[in-house]
Amino acid sequence: MVLIGESIHIISKDVNDAVKERNQQVIQDLAKTQTAAGADYIDLNLGPAKRDPEEVTQWLVNTIQGVSDLPVSVDTLNPVAMEAGLKACKKRPLLNSASGRTDSKERMLPLAKKYNTNVVISVLTDKGCPPDIDSRIESIMETVALANEMGIPNEDIWVDPIILPVSADQKQVREALDFISMLADLLPGVKSTVGLSNVSNGTPEELRGILNRTYMVMLGRSGLYSAIADVLDKDLVRLNKGELPKIVDLIYKTMDSESVDMGSLSKEEQDYVKTAKVLMGGTLYSHAWLES
Repeated sequence: MVLIGESIHIISKDVNDAVKERNQQVIQDLAKTQTAAGADYIDLNLGPAKRDPEEVTQWLVNTIQGVSDLPVSVDTLNPVAMEAGLKACKKRPLLNSASGRTDSKERMLPLAKKYNTNVVISVLTDKGCPPDIDSRIESIMETVALANEMGIPNEDIWVDPIILPVSADQKQVREALDFISMLADLLPGVKSTVGLSNVSNGTPEELRGILNRTYMVMLGRSGLYSAIADVLDKDLVRLNKGELPKIVDLIYKTMDSESVDMGSLSKEEQDYVKTAKVLMGGTLYSHAWLES
């Protein structure tokens, strides 16, 4: 699975302060650390980028490229910032992200075509996040068809079903697995991606890692191509590289509702089984799911 390092995010106080002060060291340390950890892309998440969007985005892209050869995922809702970032990229970037929203279709998709980028297209519409799998499929089919009409081929499109926190909606976490599994048949040639850490938003900090890691394995089995993730989580990277096969096997068995002898497992292995049950909807989510 392609991993997109998530650590350069404007919501982080350290990153925000570094941008305000034009402190290259903070940004470059994050870029170098994620590159060394095994990232395939560096995500640059600027959010709405309202202040000096062109200058800030160009400065950030150039700062990252000064220490990393990885391609950049330019992640902003501001089309001015987006274009500035795409212009500055030395390697073919990822435009992250477009969507089914009217403003995005009118301003972001043309930028993907103009700069010949890979492009993330999410299922979001003008009404927000579609509430069920059928409406998500309807949304993405419509937006991908429009992208094709613009000359953007399926092979350049990465579809994002939008993952919501398991603490808020267990059903859609399970449905996302089905969505990813169906994607290859619905839209041949498209790739898929998710913001992996979304699944653990709102959970205690010490529990976020195991939720993210377990869900990555589950999504990977369903055919997920890439994930925006915490590549500084060493076990997440090891799982992605296939270095923890027993853990993967236990997660798969749980997905298939196979019997697992919990008494024969280590505490860590038991925790992965319990977490997979929560993500499959077999156990009701609570912050204490590992204590049961």
